[in-house]
Amino acid sequence: MSEKIAGITIPDTALVREATELVQAAASPLLFDHSRRVFLFGTLKGQHRGLKVDAELLYVGAMCHDLGLTERYRRTDQRFEVDGADLARDFLLAHGRSEADARAAWLAIALHTTPGIADHLEPEVALVTAGVETDVLGLGLTDISPEHIGAVTRAHPRPNFKANILRAFTEGMQDRPDTTFGTMNDDVLAHFVPGFVREDFVDIIQASDWPE
Repeated sequence: MSEKIAGITIPDTALVREATELVQAAASPLLFDHSRRVFLFGTLKGQHRGLKVDAELLYVGAMCHDLGLTERYRRTDQRFEVDGADLARDFLLAHGRSEADARAAWLAIALHTTPGIADHLEPEVALVTAGVETDVLGLGLTDISPEHIGAVTRAHPRPNFKANILRAFTEGMQDRPDTTFGTMNDDVLAHFVPGFVREDFVDIIQASDWPE
């Protein structure tokens, strides 16, 4: 039987069930609940914007977007967003989705911490970012009814979420600080990792090997 939360039906397909199992096996309850809220809030934002969405594709993008923070899937040589993006792309291709669908999911995850770009791409790309912005930053909460917000958070609660998600970000990125250059992720390490020093874009230009 299909699961319904805040009027949103979770797709009852093999692909969605396997994506759920993949995330449950790798992620903490914190990240699992967050990822489900990203799907639900992203879907609600899509309804508010009048967007037509591939629910399976949005689900995979939302569910995999933070897998690069997990011990199982995180690497140290690239941004955590790319870890999750690569995983989602390979998962979708292995399940017979098209190259275009796999690329859309890759972009949705790779860009979810890069403001100002996702809204100009496919709806699924835009709505992963919208769901993340709602759940993590509280942006656009007024676009969603209090009843729907309550239904989502009852199904997937947010106990002490602000502190816990910042801890998860820190743990997932502290072993690859160089990958946070040019992103908002370096804000997290600057707050929570002693001795972390941000690289400065202006300093890099001024110290480059090019003669003046």
